[in-house]
Amino acid sequence: MPEVTEYIEGHGGAPAWRTKRGMLAWVRGPRKSDLKQLAALGRSWPDGTVVAIRVDGDDSKQTLLTVHAEALFTVPHFDGYPAVLAILEKLDVDLLEDLLLAAWTTRVSRTAAKKYLGA
Repeated sequence: MPEVTEYIEGHGGAPAWRTKRGMLAWVRGPRKSDLKQLAALGRSWPDGTVVAIRVDGDDSKQTLLTVHAEALFTVPHFDGYPAVLAILEKLDVDLLEDLLLAAWTTRVSRTAAKKYLGA
């Protein structure tokens, strides 16, 4: 997608993808605080590669978490933050593409989005 660059994020050297306006997706492993908070909730960090993906707000986030509960989740650290956590191995390729495209549109100008999407 236009304006996206890949770089290595400072936390653990994980890859991330961003535009000038900020990150749209990044590989994210569990932090000690995540594991502790999830354990208190009776949950655990899933197996597989986890990627945080930006969403356009809490309504979208809650809908995505409900509709795609097998592949998407969140942790208390992300409460109030517009992103979901995705288990790559459980994501359908079409859903991943949709999520990344939607994330990208939150990080580029409307003009750039319209041009790329042909709208």
